Formats: sequence, structure tokens, C-alpha cells
Amino acid sequence: MSNDTRHTSTTPGTGYGRVSTETMKSIVNSHRTRRSFWQQLALIGPAFVAGAWQFGPGNLTTAVQAGSGYQYTLIWVIVVSTILMIFLTDMSVRLGIRSPLSLISSIKEHLGTWVGVAAGIGVFLITLCFSVGNAVGSGLGLSMLFGGSPIMWTIICTVAVAGLLLLRNVYRVIEKVLVVIVALMAVAFIASAFISHPDWAAVGVGLLPSIPDGAWLLIVALVGTNFSINAAFYTAYGTKERGRTEADYRDVTIVDTVPGIVAPGVMTALVIVVAASVLGKTGETAPTIVALAGIFEPLAGPVGSTIFALGFFGAAFSSMIANATAGGTMLSDGLGRGASSSSRTAKTVSGAILAFGVAITVIFQSSPVQLIVIAQALTVLVAPVLALLIIVMANRRSLMGDLRNRWWQNLAGGIGLVAVLALSVRLVTSLLGI
Repeated sequence: MSNDTRHTSTTPGTGYGRVSTETMKSIVNSHRTRRSFWQQLALIGPAFVAGAWQFGPGNLTTAVQAGSGYQYTLIWVIVVSTILMIFLTDMSVRLGIRSPLSLISSIKEHLGTWVGVAAGIGVFLITLCFSVGNAVGSGLGLSMLFGGSPIMWTIICTVAVAGLLLLRNVYRVIEKVLVVIVALMAVAFIASAFISHPDWAAVGVGLLPSIPDGAWLLIVALVGTNFSINAAFYTAYGTKERGRTEADYRDVTIVDTVPGIVAPGVMTALVIVVAASVLGKTGETAPTIVALAGIFEPLAGPVGSTIFALGFFGAAFSSMIANATAGGTMLSDGLGRGASSSSRTAKTVSGAILAFGVAITVIFQSSPVQLIVIAQALTVLVAPVLALLIIVMANRRSLMGDLRNRWWQNLAGGIGLVAVLALSVRLVTSLLGI
């Protein structure tokens, strides 16, 4: 148990019994001392890393399919899944603040060692399979921008990420890199949306929930790629590595948690908008990102196509970095070999994830469809378990103290858990042909 829960006094009006004296002092001090704009900016980081992991090639591919197949009608799915993602990420942030060592270490202590080990292994297996899509996407993105073989660019990108992982204090470096990439992606996709001249009235209508005929499986895929429980789970590690405290919580929520998760949601919605508006003007179909960029060029010119391709590369490359870092860190923690991304075991495992991705890409140079299916299947098996663990741990009074979930946070978390369970059932039945 952390030190700030050892000395307590009964404080009425909280609805949660005892309130720690240290917590009350930190709250009072945080209200007395307002952070400057630059001090608040320094809090940006962990949620943007989660968003970068969430916003990868699979996310973009489903968004293109949604825009090309159903125009603007599925934008509401992104809005709903983004809201659910904010609540789960917020729980993970609070767990990162309150966990004495790490989230998986706390799970081992409160729920049993085997549960923590299983969580670490499950996340690692997901990142292992996702590494292939990230490797392919990053190479393809640079090939779209500069020409040349996608395989060559995949190898170059993998070496670049491996170089980042070898640095000391690797998490701080990676965090800064990813925040910059997310900002560049945002500019690229916002510019792409306005260049494509969408029907903004139709975009507004797309915010109203509706399910077109034949769209159910695509809706499931959109929720699965945007409501990324794995990324939410990892946010606790970034929060712990940055040494966040209860006094930081309010400002972290405002400048990091909410914008860090909203950013990939907005960019995904903009990809749907671009796909819908471009295809609406050309009458062509675009089942992939490459096809969309090709259609985009005659409409907006080479500059427009380049801007969109730059955003796609940023999505794949940033997801490659976050995916390898998260998988290495959480497997290392699950095995009891250190909960930091700078630990030797974490770096070794991260390197293995990168090597797996590039090896499969080189060996099977056609589209690795089977590996994408495997990755989705693993997500089905692990995501509901991770969501349940986050909710259960965020309700542990002995661990969370005054940062324990409120009823409305549990309500939102429960809705999210039901959503991922329904997603699991739907995908399993689809794969079995039921």
C-alpha cells in the first residue's frame, strides 16, 4: 500500500468514507498553485502514446472501408467508442498513479500471481501479431511518399525503431517522438478533410446512430480498432514512468487523457470523411489506403495525395513504436523482470516483437491476411479480460483510496465491458460461421 493511505481522518461529504490527509493537502495545494500553460504542456504524454498505438493501419483500413461503403453514416461509431475509450483510459491513469510498482504487480498482489502473468502474456501475443501490420504499413507509407520497395522501407523503419529502444530513459524519448507524430498526423488528416470538400451537413447527420444494411460486421471492426483496451491498459505504465501524483490528476485529465484519446478518434472520423467525400466525387471504390490515396490525387493533386500518405505513414510508424514498447514492458512485468520500458528484459522483448514483424513481412511479401485474423482473434480473447481487470482494480478501495471509481465511472466502464463482450461473441460466431 502506498504511503499516502497510512494516515487517514474521517472527512464527511465525499461518499467514500475516509479521505487521506495527504490527499486533502495535495488537493488544496493543487488549487492554490495553478500550473502555467507550459507546465501543463509538460504533463502531455501517456495518453498520446496510447492513442498512437490505437491509431494504426488496421484502424485506418476499417475507416476507409466505412467511408467507401457507407459514406458518412458510421461516424457515430467512432464518437461512441472514443467516449468509452476515455473512461477506460482514465481508470488506467488513476491506477498508474495509485499502484505502488505497476498495474500488473498490483493485479498479482490483489487478484493472484497467475492473473497478472496471464495479462502480460496476453498483451504480448496481441502486440506480436500487430507488429506485422505495423511493419507492412510503415514500409508502405514511405513507399507511397518516396517510391521504392515497401520491404526496403519496412526494414529501415524497423531499424529506426530499434535504435530508439536502445536509448536510455527510452519511454521519455518515445513519448516525445509520438506526441510530435500525432500532431503531424492531425495536421495531415485535417488538411486532407478540407481539401476533399466534404458535405458537412451529411457529416453532421452521420453523428446520429444508425445501422445500414450489411454494416454490422464493419461496426464491430470499427469498435474493435477504436476502443483499444490494450492501449488503455498500457496507459497505467506511462503514467507510472512519468511519476504522476494525485495532485497532477486533474491537469493530466484535461491536457493528456482527454485530448490524447480524442485525437485518434477525430483522425479516424476524418479518414471516413475523406473516403466518403473523395469517393462521392469520383464514383470509384477504394478498399485500401493505397487505393484511396490514388483516387485522392486527381481530386486534390499530388500535394493532397502526399499529405494523406504522410498521415498514413505516421499512423503506422507511431503504432510500431508504441506496440513494441508496450508489449516488451508488460511481458517483462508479467514475468517479474521489471515494469519499466528501460529494463533489459523489456528492451529484449520489444526487439523480438520488431524482429517478428519484419521477418514475417519479408518471408510472406503478400498481404498477411491470416496474421491479421489471428491478431483479431487474440483481441477477442484478451480485450474483455483486460477491461474487466481495469474496472475491478479501479474499484479496490485499499489500492485506490480517493481515486476509486465513482458510480458513473463504473456505469461507463460497464457499458464498455458489455460492448467488448458483444464484440467478442459477434466475431467468434462470425469466424465459426454461426
